[in-house]
Amino acid sequence: MAEENSKRRNHKGNDSLQSSPPVELDPAGRSLSEALRISFFILKIIMIVLVVLFLVSGFQTVASDEQALVLRFGKIRGVGENRILKPRAWPYWVFPYPIEEIVKIPVKKVVNLDIRSFWYYQSEEELLAESQGQPRNTRIVNTLDPITDGYCLTRSEKQADAQAGSDGSDYNIIHSKWQLRYRIKDPEQFFRNVFVGNLKPGEVYFDVMTESITPLLKNLLEDAVVNAMTHYTIDEAVKSEDRIPKHVKRLLDEKLDGIESDETENMCGIEIESVLLTDITWPRQVNDAFRAAHNASQDSRTAVSDAATYAQNKVDEAAGPVAEQLYAALNAPNVAEEVVETLWAQVAGEAQQRIFDAIEYRTKVAAAAKANADYFRSLLPEYRKHPDIVVQSIYRDFIETILAGAGEKFVVEPTEGEEIRILLSRDPTIKRKTEKQKNNEDSKN
Repeated sequence: MAEENSKRRNHKGNDSLQSSPPVELDPAGRSLSEALRISFFILKIIMIVLVVLFLVSGFQTVASDEQALVLRFGKIRGVGENRILKPRAWPYWVFPYPIEEIVKIPVKKVVNLDIRSFWYYQSEEELLAESQGQPRNTRIVNTLDPITDGYCLTRSEKQADAQAGSDGSDYNIIHSKWQLRYRIKDPEQFFRNVFVGNLKPGEVYFDVMTESITPLLKNLLEDAVVNAMTHYTIDEAVKSEDRIPKHVKRLLDEKLDGIESDETENMCGIEIESVLLTDITWPRQVNDAFRAAHNASQDSRTAVSDAATYAQNKVDEAAGPVAEQLYAALNAPNVAEEVVETLWAQVAGEAQQRIFDAIEYRTKVAAAAKANADYFRSLLPEYRKHPDIVVQSIYRDFIETILAGAGEKFVVEPTEGEEIRILLSRDPTIKRKTEKQKNNEDSKN
């Protein structure tokens, strides 16, 4: 009975609570309630906006001169060609940082790196004047300071002449400036094998990349220059020939290919576009002496070159390009006649003209001999009948032929016991006239 009475009282109490009217809040309570409702609503909107911005920040574009790598917790994401993001019209989406990070590497931008490690010291005024295009200051410094002045060594003249057996002394000092032009060819290999410092807020990856790899490329280029210059004399270096920068580039490529990693070999992702020798000079301290020696060396080479050219021209004028072969064939003991005849047929110049003149003379002599033989053969019957008359006629014709070319003629009758005096060339004009007449006759003929 007690339990039933207790249940009835509880039931009546609940009915009284449910049927009681709601408690009205005072104005302060209503304001607080409205403020909390609005605050929670704004907070939900802010959270939604932050989530949207977080997701939108995952959209990344790749410029036309870039390629990108996606790092997921520090490791490259993707397999095969998908590991590298290439430029396209619409953006890529990656998980925002710190889940994933996109690294954009400029692959088409060529970087110029100036190397002045082998140049002598210049003051700020000299550098400013040089940057403004003014003539280089040639002020003379008494001594070369190896601490402040850069230089490299060229091969000695003794080594250049002997090519072997040199004691390595007498090297020459040279100052030079270089410019290295490079770009990133393989972004994945570059990212794996070349250290690039971490980006700080506001920094650009390209600037950090160039700053990080400049010491590496500078040291490699300096080593290549030192190695290459020892293969050339100072005269060859001063000429600034293209083969020296090409030699340096080849050595630099070999050194870059020698950079190895755990997974790939001989790949650092950097391509050397060109190596330029922008300026080169000898030490200022020996400027006058070097100019004199350099000019003397050039004059010597010019004289030797001119002599060789003169000798070659003379050989060509004498017999043409086959002159040396013909000379060797004529002096060789066991050369076939056919070979000699072939070389004779190929001669040119003065030898060819002399051969033509000899052939023409031989033809004339043979024709004249044949004509005389035919003439005497035709006179043979008359000679057998009247030999004295024929001989006298032949003698008269021969004398007429001889006298036809004489300027003056003197006929002396035989006398006995009398002195004969003949005045030769008594009138010089007669001889001149006859010579002029002879020249006119020769030109007509």
